[in-house]
Amino acid sequence: MNQVRHVPVMLQRCLDLLAPALAEPGAVVVDCTLGLGGHSEALLSTFPGARLVALDRDQEALRLSGERLAPFGDRATLVHAVYDELPDVLARLEIARVQGVLFDLGVSSMQLDEAERGFAYAQDSPLDMRMDQSSGVSAAEVLNTYPPGELVRILRAYGEEKQAKRIVSAVVREREKEPFSHSARLVELIRDALPQAAKRTGGNPAKRTFQALRIEVNGELSVLERAIPAAVASLAVGGRIAVLSYHSLEDRLVKQVFAAGATNTAPPGLPVVPERYQPRLKLLTRGAELPTEEEIEENRRAAPARLRGAQRIREDAL
Repeated sequence: MNQVRHVPVMLQRCLDLLAPALAEPGAVVVDCTLGLGGHSEALLSTFPGARLVALDRDQEALRLSGERLAPFGDRATLVHAVYDELPDVLARLEIARVQGVLFDLGVSSMQLDEAERGFAYAQDSPLDMRMDQSSGVSAAEVLNTYPPGELVRILRAYGEEKQAKRIVSAVVREREKEPFSHSARLVELIRDALPQAAKRTGGNPAKRTFQALRIEVNGELSVLERAIPAAVASLAVGGRIAVLSYHSLEDRLVKQVFAAGATNTAPPGLPVVPERYQPRLKLLTRGAELPTEEEIEENRRAAPARLRGAQRIREDAL
């Protein structure tokens, strides 16, 4: 395995955020997005008394990170699961509560770097984009079979693509001639479909469309909508959660869940706020923290990262 290509994003800051909750022997920390195991390896090394449960939907990632984490023996439990399945995974392992949870929501370096996975728009590859290649529809199937209105909705909602209608019109015209199978043809079509002004800003013009397709193929936002509240619910009092997101849609979702947990829910006008209405979360970051310029220079993939952290400060009201 080529370790050089996998540089965990904002690693030290994630460790610092989780540290107070993981100092006690027997603490359990969950890495919901194992990938190639960079964050997990650092968690096991930094907190020698902690036990790790790590999830990934990608079988190849589990195999590679299994090799990487083998020296830690039974301190590491790796599970083939999507991160919204966290409550089921913990129930199967008979773990009632955990002390730490980490999400790194970016596409893993391995998926981006291996052309045949179809995530990258910079090289020609099959339009697959499934994080778990054993199930679900591919990006090519989405492009070739979805109704035009649905494609426009996906590009606008998940890619924040202002030119969605132009791109979809071109896709529909082209897919009737020949179904889409590879990324280079789609990239070229997007370049041709966009007005000149739209090509001058924001990097590769295909970026937003590829992001939208990836989110749709993997159900990322609907999974995240279930996963973040489930992760918060799995925390013991004093437990901490850190979430790295890479685009505004993910970050907004995380922000909303954390903000709701950190707000008291009492009806207005109560002179004293009863315990059951008190916030159950304390925010650990002021807004979203960004990577340093030094880190971005070392690892370009860190550039869009946004980190938010929160601590569980009380049980839910019964």
